[in-house]
Amino acid sequence: MRLQLLVFFCALYASSTEQRRVGADEEKCRQDYPALLHYFSWADYTVLAIMLLISCGIGMFYGFFASKQETSDDFLLGGSSMGTFPMAMSLAASFVTAIELLGNPAEMYGQGTQFWMTCLAFILVVPITSRFYLPVYMKLRLTSSYEYLNLRFNRHCRLLASVLYMLQMILYTSVAVYAPALALSHVTGLNTYLAVTLVYVVCIFYASQGGMKAVIMTDTFQTAVLLGSLFLIVGCGITWAGGSAVVWEHNYQTGRIEFFNTDPNPTVRHSFWSVVIGGTFYWATMFCSNQASVQKYLSVKKIGQVRTALWVSAIGLIIIYTVNFLTGMVLYSVYRHCDPVTAKYITAQDQLLPLYVMNFMGELKGVPGFFVAGIFAASLGTVASALNSLAAITCEDILQGVLKIEIPSGRGAIYARWISVFFGALSFALVFVVRQLGGVLQVALSFNGMVGGVTLGLFTLGMFVPWANAKGAMVGAITALALVLWIGLGAQVAALKGDIQLDSKPISVDGCPCVNETTLIISKVDDTHVEISPIYRVSYLWYSVIGCLTTVLLGTVVSVATGPQNIADLNHDLLCPPIRSLLGAHKKPRTRNIQGIANLALDLDDEKIQIEGSKSEK
Repeated sequence: MRLQLLVFFCALYASSTEQRRVGADEEKCRQDYPALLHYFSWADYTVLAIMLLISCGIGMFYGFFASKQETSDDFLLGGSSMGTFPMAMSLAASFVTAIELLGNPAEMYGQGTQFWMTCLAFILVVPITSRFYLPVYMKLRLTSSYEYLNLRFNRHCRLLASVLYMLQMILYTSVAVYAPALALSHVTGLNTYLAVTLVYVVCIFYASQGGMKAVIMTDTFQTAVLLGSLFLIVGCGITWAGGSAVVWEHNYQTGRIEFFNTDPNPTVRHSFWSVVIGGTFYWATMFCSNQASVQKYLSVKKIGQVRTALWVSAIGLIIIYTVNFLTGMVLYSVYRHCDPVTAKYITAQDQLLPLYVMNFMGELKGVPGFFVAGIFAASLGTVASALNSLAAITCEDILQGVLKIEIPSGRGAIYARWISVFFGALSFALVFVVRQLGGVLQVALSFNGMVGGVTLGLFTLGMFVPWANAKGAMVGAITALALVLWIGLGAQVAALKGDIQLDSKPISVDGCPCVNETTLIISKVDDTHVEISPIYRVSYLWYSVIGCLTTVLLGTVVSVATGPQNIADLNHDLLCPPIRSLLGAHKKPRTRNIQGIANLALDLDDEKIQIEGSKSEK
């Protein structure tokens, strides 16, 4: 017995000695081959500071030196005097978040090119917006798009959509700033809370002082910074990797080049159908029923300007996504033999791009700063548009619509300015809540798609189904919301528990200097042993489809069952042009049924001022 114990302790000692030796060897190897070769320099901080100062300067100009903004229309809509191109750039900037700038290259690196097909959704959603939804908004010219739901249905529908949007944007902006700042801090050494504080201070300042004019002009400048940083990184990356043909071949050999996965199974995360059809519905929620977008449409005078801006912004989004995915291909070409996540150089794939920039471009003074400035620009654009839109719906829907507080026209800008400051401070405070509750981060990102589909369904029901009534709209929206929240939140809980895992393309660490064994992760993960309902495996890209269609279909059925809307009593300006044509509504509707403010100077059929008729009458 004593001999056995002696042998056991000897073996234990030898094992621990070996572990210490291996640990010491690995530690020495890490010192010889550090994961991070460069850190932020004074030149990088200077470039970042210049971008932030210029953004503040634009806000200061429109807040203190340009023509004074007195009314809420001046502050929230820029007096409808903005140019087409700046509005188009601002529209694109509000759709591109810092999360996507870091996440899309990581998506390409881990899962391949299939998600790039969402660019087809950009092409499809522009004519849908331009033909069906935009004419109604430009006809009515309502500061809050949700006021339409009051005119079409009742104040309860308006309040539901407004509250959902407020929750969505307050939570999302916090995550959209914190998540990329956290990723950058792990690699660049930039303090997370310093980055978050800078974004919010700068953004609250120029959004609250300059209003919509400052938001749009700053977005235009920031879009130029963003595009410049993206092109610089991908241009240098492809050149240093050996050229586009080499990069393409490396990705093709591992099955990353995939555009037409036509598997109809809705549980496939990214298939051609989920990305194109689901993506079209998702982007329709952003283009057709999002308050921030509608406000920017109304910042110009003519509908033709908006239609041009829609195509320009769509082309801009396609360029950004294409450059993002090319960057992801470069990342795989560089790290194909040593995956930094598996080798534990970084903790998450969204840190891949910052790691690459710091290690391969850190010697070029100012380039990492230019890259981070581009990421900051995306965060600033997201938050600024959110603050301006939150101020609009608070003034129009909450203060005046629900609380019946009359805002004097000469003090509208003051109210809106302080409301935007309040929401900026609230969003900033929520960053610290998100930090403590890690699971909230992923839920907040998914919440965007869940709520957006329901809101799109309400607007679609109102514009396309003339016999829909308020009861149908409320029942359809609440049921759809409960359904998508059940599916979406259930999926997030399952993912946090590890019951749902992402498929991954092959990666390796056989070229890592400090890893002793080769690890190859095969693209298909065996999770058949996990007992989980298939409903929770439905791709997140279908959430907007489910929310929209459930709202429209159930809303239509309930409307018919409870007594449909009398079409003769309906203001036809609230219907989309094709439905108006089907109803034979070519004449001006009676104005006695209009509740609220309507712009009767535009004709929905052509949107042009017809003066020939008036001349002939004279």
